[in-house]
Amino acid sequence: MKRDLYIDFAKGIATLSIIFIHTAFWSGQFYIKPEIRTLSLVFDVALFYALSGITSGNNIQKTLYRLLKLQVTYMIFVTFLFFLDWFFKVFGLLFFSMEWLQQFYSTFGSKYVPASISLQPQWQNLGNWYLHSYTNCDTFPVVMGSFWYLKVYFILTVFGVMILKFFPKHIRWFTALCIILTVLFNVFPQYYPSGQVGYVAFYLAVFLTGHQIRGHRIPAKTIPVLYGMVAVALIWMFWYYTPEIFYRINKQKFPPKTPYILWSLFSLVTLFVFYNRLKIHRENFICHIGRNAIFYYFAQGMSSSMIYFAVVPLKDRMNWVVLMILIYILNVLLAILIAEGLKKTDHAGWKILEFLRRKTASGPH
Repeated sequence: MKRDLYIDFAKGIATLSIIFIHTAFWSGQFYIKPEIRTLSLVFDVALFYALSGITSGNNIQKTLYRLLKLQVTYMIFVTFLFFLDWFFKVFGLLFFSMEWLQQFYSTFGSKYVPASISLQPQWQNLGNWYLHSYTNCDTFPVVMGSFWYLKVYFILTVFGVMILKFFPKHIRWFTALCIILTVLFNVFPQYYPSGQVGYVAFYLAVFLTGHQIRGHRIPAKTIPVLYGMVAVALIWMFWYYTPEIFYRINKQKFPPKTPYILWSLFSLVTLFVFYNRLKIHRENFICHIGRNAIFYYFAQGMSSSMIYFAVVPLKDRMNWVVLMILIYILNVLLAILIAEGLKKTDHAGWKILEFLRRKTASGPH
């Protein structure tokens, strides 16, 4: 079956948007206008869940194998990250001083400055990362700040494939159930559950909606209606919550509450409108990013941490718009370099695992 390049292209655009979001909301807190930071959230992670729904099937074995591969790739990455973080701390303590390291970390903002640093590896952190408990990585704080998405993706994908496999004729009912739960959580916020329930309720609705769009094209006469509904929803949001909600959209994201959900509708409608309408006929670099989105997602956490050290000395020396453009370009270039390196690291990690498998399987019978 011929690969749909639109899916790769959309994933690539979504990935580049995530890089811009983390440019704006981490190091960008020092110089980027709040309005631009909020507007950066127009194309956010909801797109990945919708695209996952479009591409997912009901083959449980294939899905679980894909998740297993993702978990192994994730573990290879966080192992690499763990030792990179530790080596940096050792290097800093041996060749500089604790004061130098604390000054280094203060670049990220006061809450990222560790009170003390040990030369001994903190193995419990690596174990926590393996189990998706995202304790902070001092040298690359944006990495762990990004990983909430991954845990929700694992949970959502398992629930999604179970629904597609065992209840194929009732997908709309499950979509409606997720929407009803999301509405109830927001209408009665005192009952909004902690943990991942709120995330999964909303994003599973997005996932299942994406799956129902699969293979179809939204009729042209329906497009103005959809965008009109989005406009009405946003107008109501600003009327009900007052215009000040515009500056608090990001705080409505964890977990997703009504303002953020309404804010994300524009990007979801746009994704579905262009699906099976916008044809990408040739491979391009954005498609390459989309095809390797997981490596770029890992990489942008590292690159978005590294750009702090360009922002801090430059933020008072040039116009903030020029600086934002330069820093975003730098972030993208760093993410490309790191992602391509992570692909090679992942390949080497899988070769080591295959070598160990052969060794352990070649014993006496």
